[in-house]
Amino acid sequence: MTKMPRKTFPRALALVAGAAILVGGGVAHADLKLCNKTNSTIGVALGYKDDKGWASEGWWNIPPQSCKVLLQGNLIARYYYIYAIDYDKGGVWSGPATMCTQDKIFTIRGRKNCEDRGYKTRGFYEVDTGEKTDFTIMLREDSAHRRKK
Repeated sequence: MTKMPRKTFPRALALVAGAAILVGGGVAHADLKLCNKTNSTIGVALGYKDDKGWASEGWWNIPPQSCKVLLQGNLIARYYYIYAIDYDKGGVWSGPATMCTQDKIFTIRGRKNCEDRGYKTRGFYEVDTGEKTDFTIMLREDSAHRRKK
């Protein structure tokens, strides 16, 4: 193995870093994103299990035809849970996994005894990320999880 002369090492490192930025467009970000593919503004709540147990968070208000990051960084779980409300046309995206929510912005630990703790119980639907570290959820008008009110 030949050593690089001291003077050329920083220059070589700068060239490699510059090439990585040009080719890849910068540092890659792994996140959980949700894209609203409807013509309505929606409110989204997220449920997940981490090293501290179950948690639910909300609300992200997502305008029509746009996306928002719900969790930043590499995903640590395979399954995440979504409950969403169509503010303009009514209806929800929901499922059988019960978690706690409230009407204002929240982060709630635990998913049992919601009403006893002053919260609402809502049914979230499961999203299987396939153990990917980066995943985008698409909410559509014709989704199997959409329920009209």
